[in-house]
Amino acid sequence: MPTEEHLVDVAVIGGGQAGLAAGYFLRRAGADFVILDDHDRPGGSWPEYWDSLRLFSPAAHSMLPGWWMPEEEGQEYPSAAHVAWYLAEYERRYGLPVRRRARVRRVERAEDRLRLVTGGDRWLARRVISATGTWDAPYVPDLPGRDVFVGEQLHTVDYRGPDRFAGQRVVVVGGGNSAAQILAELSTVARTTWVTTRPPRFLPDDVDGRALFAIATRAQRSEAAGVGDLGDIVVVPGVREARERGDLKAQPMFDHLTRTGVAWSDGTTAECDAVLWCTGFRPVLDHLSDSGLVDDRGRVAVEGTRAVAEPRLHLVGYGDWTGPASATLIGAARTAKAAVAQITRDLEPEPRQGTDRGSGR
Repeated sequence: MPTEEHLVDVAVIGGGQAGLAAGYFLRRAGADFVILDDHDRPGGSWPEYWDSLRLFSPAAHSMLPGWWMPEEEGQEYPSAAHVAWYLAEYERRYGLPVRRRARVRRVERAEDRLRLVTGGDRWLARRVISATGTWDAPYVPDLPGRDVFVGEQLHTVDYRGPDRFAGQRVVVVGGGNSAAQILAELSTVARTTWVTTRPPRFLPDDVDGRALFAIATRAQRSEAAGVGDLGDIVVVPGVREARERGDLKAQPMFDHLTRTGVAWSDGTTAECDAVLWCTGFRPVLDHLSDSGLVDDRGRVAVEGTRAVAEPRLHLVGYGDWTGPASATLIGAARTAKAAVAQITRDLEPEPRQGTDRGSGR
């Protein structure tokens, strides 16, 4: 079957929370657009998260534009499954034009448009919004001994629940929210050791995602203190319970892995059956790898959300470098709104020369 080329004003790459938020504003602006998503089901990466994951904010403060997230029965902080359901319903509610199993392999310059090449059809768009997130690019530091350790090594993306680790010795690496939440439930069934590059910093118990987003926004606009000045870890109920049990005591980062565990530079060692790397992610920008836009850090230089070297391209939802708290539901919504507003202005037809707007002609 020959490849078809489709013309649209805007193409959105990624059908997760940032892509859907962009779709909402594009729909409201009356744009001709498509959302290309490489998954075979809605919800972005949320269906792939571990079962016990909880948002940092209540449902009422974790919404996309237009429709408040319904509360999850019996839960103050919504689960990953509830968020996946919400995103699927959101997509259906607004009739967003999502094309499934449409992985964008690369983005090419094509005169006055950008060409998006998928495994099937091609799309020519006047503007492109990249919203592919980070979940598919897990990061693991290249520490000595990783290749000699005979136990199991996993990343956050591989973790689904604690049962398979029952009775084992598990080292959890990382000082963020994922590490704290996973360690909290692992410690109920396994012998855990928590290691971090710096002492973990817990936010005050009464601070959650609502306050964090407000703080991040103020910091972006001024020289005020940012979220990092308060702490890193939100004390959701499971984390609070583990802290009260005394299970959230972190050790300094180890120096290298051995055949059967980990070792520190002072000669201290710890035997373990598994190492769980909760060490973060990188932006998923494979589709831009041939564009010359991606720097050594795996990022694209932007002004707001727009790429500096390619003004027809916007990036939404990758983290603070693409907008305050833009990797969160509410943050993605706000940065998507700004991106679509810019795109709408760019695509407005210029008034014809010689028209006298005041004459009524």
